Amino acid sequence: MSVKLSIAIIILFNTLTYASVYEKNCITCHKKIPVSIDKYFYRYLLKYSSEVEVKKAIKNYLQNPTQEKTVMAEAFINRFGIKKKSKLSTNDLDSAINDYWQKYKIFGKLQ
Repeated sequence: MSVKLSIAIIILFNTLTYASVYEKNCITCHKKIPVSIDKYFYRYLLKYSSEVEVKKAIKNYLQNPTQEKTVMAEAFINRFGIKKKSKLSTNDLDSAINDYWQKYKIFGKLQ
């Protein structure tokens, strides 16, 4: 086995082993959609404003996705459809949503 292949395997193993729930479950699927994942966040933030309400709305949607609960435009839903219900446990879902919030929140970042 070449050194480059060995290094690639080690990096892949470490990434899969130590990646967060958010990275393993959310990012991998959203990479397949031509709309970046931060766009969803900003739509939630515009509609729900506070951290508590945004997280609650995201969790509610992911646990039982419907067209009435989505923050995405009708054209987006017509093109990509409503996502499937999350299979993550409540704890994993909370963890992923917390990571998502930390990555994209604007509070405390504006000067």
